[in-house]
Amino acid sequence: MLRLNRRGPGAPSALPPRRAVARRRLATSCAALLLAGPGARAQAPSNASFDQLVRLAEELRTVREPKVTDGVPDYSPAAVARWQQGLASLKARHAAFDTKGWPVADRVDHVLVGTMLDAFDFDLRVSKPWQRDPGHWVDLIARTPYVATPVGAADRARVVAELKAVPRILAEARTRLTRPSGELAGIALFHLEQSDGVNQGEPRRDPPPAGVIGWYQELLARAKAGDQALVPDVQAALTAVTAFRDWLRSAQPLMREPAFVGLEHYIWFVRHVRLVNLTTDQVRMIGERELERARTLLAIERNRNLNLPELVPVTNAQEHERRTREAETLIRAFTAREQLLTIPADIPATYETDAFFINREAWGGHRHFWEEITYRDPLNNHIHASIPGHRFDGTLQRRNPRPIRRMVSDGTRAEGWGFYIEEMYLQAGLLNDRPRTRELFYIAQLKRAARVHAEQLMQTGAFTLKDAIAYLVGEVPLMEENLARYDLAIYLRRPAYGMNYTIGKTQMERLVADRSRQLGSAFRLGAFHDEFLSKGMIPISLIRWEMTGLDDEMKALGVIK
Repeated sequence: MLRLNRRGPGAPSALPPRRAVARRRLATSCAALLLAGPGARAQAPSNASFDQLVRLAEELRTVREPKVTDGVPDYSPAAVARWQQGLASLKARHAAFDTKGWPVADRVDHVLVGTMLDAFDFDLRVSKPWQRDPGHWVDLIARTPYVATPVGAADRARVVAELKAVPRILAEARTRLTRPSGELAGIALFHLEQSDGVNQGEPRRDPPPAGVIGWYQELLARAKAGDQALVPDVQAALTAVTAFRDWLRSAQPLMREPAFVGLEHYIWFVRHVRLVNLTTDQVRMIGERELERARTLLAIERNRNLNLPELVPVTNAQEHERRTREAETLIRAFTAREQLLTIPADIPATYETDAFFINREAWGGHRHFWEEITYRDPLNNHIHASIPGHRFDGTLQRRNPRPIRRMVSDGTRAEGWGFYIEEMYLQAGLLNDRPRTRELFYIAQLKRAARVHAEQLMQTGAFTLKDAIAYLVGEVPLMEENLARYDLAIYLRRPAYGMNYTIGKTQMERLVADRSRQLGSAFRLGAFHDEFLSKGMIPISLIRWEMTGLDDEMKALGVIK
């Protein structure tokens, strides 16, 4: 799982002897890489005119940021008009670059800035969350009550200012929600009133408070117990959030705007922002094929394991932490032994897990999907979300020497890598002595593939969110409503995110095949992974162009001639 915070208009972790010689050779050839990490393979651009492109990208980031007055971001019609004018000017300047003589890496960055411009364009033309999605405004105030109390002197002014801004933000929301979707309002109401059961990004509480309102109530209780000066501002914020909930509930029946964007806009985003050269039918067919493959592999694995004992979920936080650290140690040792990629010596010694332990049974709760998986064996989710997945990937991303690439986090690249490495480790032998854990990997694979069908049907209006939840619960073992809702609400609010996992994985597999075909017997999987990671979190089709020299996808997408 990858939780992304969007800003601007789109906003809401001893080798066997037979390997010793090969390992010494790898260490010698990658000495610089071991010092600086995989990102060291990416060179900072030397093209003098490239500086103008960097300035354009930085200007785009500035243009996208809404102006904030008294803590309230400006989404007025005048602000939107300024965004549209600024975007038109930036697009004209971007189109004026003559990149024919540039190195491929610099040309890649030029195309990358084009995707950033198109993403902004999509927000302004299609998504318009400030007009359509009440959850956009709830997201702006949801994290405010996470502050620890008593608030220290260094943070007090900021915390008080954020609390005072809550009533103003929610008053502004009522003005700017001119085309609200009733279905998106339902998602916002759920998050205001109930814990989503997933609790990513929240401070640890057992049990978690009941939604955003519950968090403000919890902060109020903490302030009364140990920070009395904070009480009036917390109370005023809580009153405003509760009133916004009441307004949403009464206005929801009159909110007629659809939540979905339609397949025409969906595939425009896929091709122009994700740079995926597929049609909607091709995306659907790949999702269906991956779904069938995962279900078949799961059936074969289960038949193989009929006489083996089932995995038993952990029952306490200490055992969960022990298993998580054991899993991470295994991943790191296996990665080094099999030379699957380089783990720099200076990265964090451990990475957090996405699914921390919550004793839900003690208060009548139920484990969500990822808890069912990780409490049995944390390997799958730790590979995907921590190392060498999202947290490790993000560490390398922040070290990339190319400034434009540090600005981008492409979802298909991030989730495609995270999904690809799950099966890569399975096929490489990590689970040879963990047959029941292999079942968990196939269940996770099935879940990720099922998202494609559910997302596309939601984005055509053929599925409501409720329909999509029922589909996912029925299709995926161990799935339940909370995690299904958490995922699918993201894919309804952010079109074409659900397909990132499966489509990104297929792009990764194509790139491995292309590169191994080019290099023949000289191909080394670990060197390939290091080079891939060094390119940044950019669309995989751009990485393919840079790594292989193959520009067929770029020409088919019309981004180069």
